[in-house]
Amino acid sequence: MDLTCLLLTADAVLLDTVRSAFSAAGVGLKVRADAASAIELACRRHIDGFLIDCDDVRGGTGALASIRNSRSNKLSIVFAVLNGKTSVSSAVEAGASFVLGKPVLDTLLRSHLDTALPRMEREHRRYFRHKVDLSIKISCSTETLVGKIVNVSEGGLALTHFGPAAPEGIVTIQFDLPGTTAQVFRAKAELVWRDAFAIGLRFLRIENDSRLPFEAWLKSLEAQLQFRQSVELNNATLGPGARS
Repeated sequence: MDLTCLLLTADAVLLDTVRSAFSAAGVGLKVRADAASAIELACRRHIDGFLIDCDDVRGGTGALASIRNSRSNKLSIVFAVLNGKTSVSSAVEAGASFVLGKPVLDTLLRSHLDTALPRMEREHRRYFRHKVDLSIKISCSTETLVGKIVNVSEGGLALTHFGPAAPEGIVTIQFDLPGTTAQVFRAKAELVWRDAFAIGLRFLRIENDSRLPFEAWLKSLEAQLQFRQSVELNNATLGPGARS
């Protein structure tokens, strides 16, 4: 589960510095040169971290504030890079987790990144979607519906669409957690998105007796994913001849 950071800059020197430091830490980069496209991406999906060139990209400081206020990135790490226009206090008030001045020193950036990585990894796990195929019951004020979970994360899940009977607002959900012992997961959730094929629910409150088994199940899914990725990497490294 690789981490991803969005870098907003048109500065080639800053791009090289960030790319080197983040690559060494195993963090992938998505690069945008204008504030509008960075904001659009941040509003559309969760990203583990951001590095915003506040003073040398038009609208950079506004992008910082907009990203911090987006639903999926309220808790993401945000590095702000300043160049004499924006004050440190203004960047912090806009939502910066770390503030650096130009020219950005490689050693300082790497030090900040080392500090930020545990939190980035925590947020990544909270949003990472594991593909599953499980039945689920959704109870609203008037009826109980049955659907199919297609992916799940620590913060919510996606279901196949119910057509005209899709629930709205806050609902109660329950499904059987896979395992050797029977365990039912129960939670309150709210509808946060829907399209022609599926709906997305965000957990509001997980029942106390469901939380630990649910977390254990997610850890097992993560371990299975890491194992599959390790096997795929080894196979790609060895090549087909070494596996015969």
